[in-house]
Amino acid sequence: MTRPNILIVMVDQLNGTLFPDGPSDWLHAPNLSGLAARSVRFRKAYTASPLCAPGRASFMSGQLPRRTGVYDNAAEFRSDIPTFAHHLRRAGYATCLSGKMHFVGPDQLHGFEERLTTDIYPADFGWTPDYRKPGERIDWWYHNMGSVTGAGVAEITNQLEYDDEVAFQAVQKLYDLGRRRDDRPWCLTVSFTHPHDPYVARRRYWDLYEDCAHLAPRVPAMAYADHDPHARRIFDANDWRSYDLTGDDVARSRRAYFANISYLDDKLGEILQVLEATRQEAVIVFVSDHGDMLGERGLWFKMSFYEGSARVPLMIAVPGGLGRGVDAPVSTLDLCPTLCDLAGVSMDEVMPWTDGESLVPVMRGAEREAPVAMEYAAEASYAPLVCLRRGRWKYTACALDPEQLFDLGADPDELTNLATDPAHADTLAAFRAEAAARWDLAAFDAEVRASQARRLVVYEALRKGGYYPWDFQPLRAASERFMRNHMDLNVLEDSQRYPRGE
Repeated sequence: MTRPNILIVMVDQLNGTLFPDGPSDWLHAPNLSGLAARSVRFRKAYTASPLCAPGRASFMSGQLPRRTGVYDNAAEFRSDIPTFAHHLRRAGYATCLSGKMHFVGPDQLHGFEERLTTDIYPADFGWTPDYRKPGERIDWWYHNMGSVTGAGVAEITNQLEYDDEVAFQAVQKLYDLGRRRDDRPWCLTVSFTHPHDPYVARRRYWDLYEDCAHLAPRVPAMAYADHDPHARRIFDANDWRSYDLTGDDVARSRRAYFANISYLDDKLGEILQVLEATRQEAVIVFVSDHGDMLGERGLWFKMSFYEGSARVPLMIAVPGGLGRGVDAPVSTLDLCPTLCDLAGVSMDEVMPWTDGESLVPVMRGAEREAPVAMEYAAEASYAPLVCLRRGRWKYTACALDPEQLFDLGADPDELTNLATDPAHADTLAAFRAEAAARWDLAAFDAEVRASQARRLVVYEALRKGGYYPWDFQPLRAASERFMRNHMDLNVLEDSQRYPRGE
């Protein structure tokens, strides 16, 4: 069997409701639209956890946060957990990462043989929440609404600088792969930090949305008291009382967010152009780690199971395959087994401890039976929250909060909680039983608290005296680049050229 090359393009905080079947037609995203036309488009794809590090660890391993222990953005991703990079590398793939994956802990590779950039966020335990102190805001790293009030235009930012480098390094790597200096099949993961807030975009992308008809949320902001308890905790974590948001702030934030989708579309175009120019074929996966509420209901960022936060775009293009849409709910947990399936790599040794399942049968027309499961146990929570998504239904539970049951077919904006409606008592009971069989919430809560307490002690200790951070330091072997005196110039110039000269 010929094992395909695999290109994974991951973005950060991209709201899946903007991708009902590929990018919405009003988005300026020609490269994403072209990719969608030849992809299997999963119209109802969900993150495993609506926060960066937990969602990404689950995407890589196929395991929910309770299994990985990556509960929040400062929880260690253990080096003994196999990822798709481990599985593919073990089977003979060259595995490479350019960009963000928010690995916390001393292992900054997790199966990748090569990493081209550092991460944009810290790798240590400094961002650890503390369930022992409900309501406490840690101002130096918690989200706040300054991302919204400060929205606008800039030609360079911390995040633009990062993603420009991610794309550059990915393009250079694709050229190297095209020069065939390594005969192995490859898996290249290119992971951007946009359109994650702050909501700041370059002028040329900002101008594309001057007359955009989507600068106001579909569901207007609600009064604080009208929100469910977890949403109120999110408001408090985001320090909403310190900011006076205007309609213009909301419109500018959404405009910059849409503009940054167009920025990413250009970066995708650069990568795909090099893939084509170097005559390389690959399975192409486009996905986000989680979404962004973008002001719907007055909520911003992520951290909830509402559609804007939890739903993500997911498209998989297979060489020679035809594009089509899939309506069954699926999860980013499914990507690790899917990639292995596409590559003909067995996961049998670890499948009993994996929460995802291969999407290859669904891509070929089979029905999806299993529900989508989600977990959240990070900032703005005081106890773990869990969610099941099956068919038209979404069920959420937390030991601190009333249950929620939404009929997304009739109520896509999740405005009517049916958990107390006698007409839906049987549906509620079925979900409640399924959740109880899957989760022991008291044990889950105890595990999270123990992890937080350990990390808070370790972090304080490691910041005393000498400080040796775990942040990835990219190595560039300058003496092996371009022309050096241990090289034959004629061999070098021929081997570095693609296509080769006559």
